[in-house]
Amino acid sequence: MKILILSCNTGEGHNSCAAAVHEFFEKRGHLCDTVDVLGFVSKKFSGFISKWHARIYRHMPKLFDEGYDFAERHDEIFDENAPVYKMLTGGTERLNNYIESREYDIILCTHVFSSLILTDIKNSYGTKAKTGFIATDYTCSPSTADSDLDHYCIPDESLRDEFVKKGIPSEKITATGIPVRSCFLEKRDKAAAKSRLHIPADHDHILIMCGSMGCGPISKLTKNLSGQMPENVEITVICGTNKTLRRRMSFRFRNNERVRVFGFVEKVDELMDSADLYITKPGGLSITEAAHKALPMAFMNVVNGCEIYNMKYFVDKCFAVCAKACDSIENICVDMLTDGKKLADMAFKLGQDFSQDPMNKIYEIFAGDSEYDKGKI
Repeated sequence: MKILILSCNTGEGHNSCAAAVHEFFEKRGHLCDTVDVLGFVSKKFSGFISKWHARIYRHMPKLFDEGYDFAERHDEIFDENAPVYKMLTGGTERLNNYIESREYDIILCTHVFSSLILTDIKNSYGTKAKTGFIATDYTCSPSTADSDLDHYCIPDESLRDEFVKKGIPSEKITATGIPVRSCFLEKRDKAAAKSRLHIPADHDHILIMCGSMGCGPISKLTKNLSGQMPENVEITVICGTNKTLRRRMSFRFRNNERVRVFGFVEKVDELMDSADLYITKPGGLSITEAAHKALPMAFMNVVNGCEIYNMKYFVDKCFAVCAKACDSIENICVDMLTDGKKLADMAFKLGQDFSQDPMNKIYEIFAGDSEYDKGKI
């Protein structure tokens, strides 16, 4: 079988989800391609959207919140005759030619933009491929219902009513969970993971990461934590693609041996294996990856938008705690690290609810009844 995964370079989460889907299908002998859907409009357009998404997200979070709130309150901005829709579907013909030339059996979308463009292809040209949307946040994002695909994979059954109320037919919905790469499904020995980072096994390890773009008051938070935490607490900070933040923090904490500062890292899973507590913003993919590691979390409310729903979902289920302000999060962290039962209870709950690989259900939906999967090909 041939599978096409349509991602979008607006944050790393959608690409991480696409990578998880790609990995799973490929390991089962299927041919997979993953592409940036905005690149079919134009490479310049894709680069422009990616760059300004990162800038607004990192430096103007309130503007990002207002934009998301506006989209929630004005569904018409994604109507067929709306300028935004016309701009997004400017690459419909090129993408359709790409799909037809490769004869894909399955096409999966990990971003709303790609689902809208794929819907336009279905309406304009038709397609024999099975089509699907995989939600990467614990909510039904604006304009999801403007798409019309064969199936919708959502993070949890408790969210079904929300998707239905937004306009997605219930019979098209399956609660699969959000896909993560196989490395996040492995639970490695914590002491050994700490040893690889030269952290004593009896020391607590706090991992701080606010998305691939390195947003939020990370520097201030690290300063507060490093000043209040006991000597047996080590801190690792991941600045992602924010080179300015990494440079400033590396200089600021150059004489503090208990604080490690990194830029963009590939093996986040290994860092999570070594951590006792994860401080982050509630991005859908990153917190799901940590959840599969049964890693207790403390959230910083940095950017609202869809992440406010992720935060609510995790906090309501006692999978994480949340600080209302940067100045209060260190108190929460001290409390959690000094009360081993709180950490253990949170880790246990995460381990129970995130014990299955979501890709098993997704695979069954799209490929489980295929001739290839039945061994006839």
